[in-house]
Amino acid sequence: MNYQGVLKKMKTEYLDEIQYFLDMESDFLHVNQLLNSEISISFIKYQCLQCDSEKPIYRQGFCKSCFFELPNAGDWIMKPELSKAHLGIEDRDLAYEKSVQLQPHIVYLANSSNVKVGVTRKQQIPTRWIDQGAHEAIEIVEVPNRYLAGITEVALKNHVSDKTNWRKMLQNDCKDEDLVVWRNQLKQFIPMEAMDYFIENNSETHLNFPVMKYPEKPKSLAIEKEKLFTGKLVGIKGQYLIFEDQTVFNIRGNEGLVVEIAL
Repeated sequence: MNYQGVLKKMKTEYLDEIQYFLDMESDFLHVNQLLNSEISISFIKYQCLQCDSEKPIYRQGFCKSCFFELPNAGDWIMKPELSKAHLGIEDRDLAYEKSVQLQPHIVYLANSSNVKVGVTRKQQIPTRWIDQGAHEAIEIVEVPNRYLAGITEVALKNHVSDKTNWRKMLQNDCKDEDLVVWRNQLKQFIPMEAMDYFIENNSETHLNFPVMKYPEKPKSLAIEKEKLFTGKLVGIKGQYLIFEDQTVFNIRGNEGLVVEIAL
């Protein structure tokens, strides 16, 4: 059976074991059901997630022109501290920026390859943690806008990482950490503007990923270059498919590519 569609990050469901779904336009693939099966992935063409053009994908699933024009690809997406909607200052589209920036945001700690600090909209919890492949996470601060979350993250990343090592995450090379202890240790570094929003009494969230076998030496699949790949699926973690031969395929990192998946 063959499925064709433009890649977008997998949808997830937070259950005892994380459930993954891939939108292939005509149908949803429940990816967990493909575990222990051989599948083929072939590259067909590019398709910008905004304008549908066949131009090469630049970043985040967009062609170059869309990436530099769209309000949902502004610098404040990757650098929340640059948010200005709370001041009424437009970057690319103030109405859009207000709709995203002026809503509750969470500053959190997650443990995937190491303990890291991150920012996301409140409504994206726990999806954000799933996408990062974190096996445990905890909220530190809940603030009313993206700017406050951004300056808090900037302050905290002087004392804790803000990056995930994707190789270690996929190797499951990480130790359990007491994130409550980490949260309490980092409290002193939270900016005064955000201190009133510190979350005092909460516990860790634990996540369990559907992985039968972790790769010892993960090698990333560049489907644009390879054109065709076939392998046995043995795991799903973060937004990665893990294959028996230690090949890993980052679905989110390949958004905007039209592929055919053969089962």
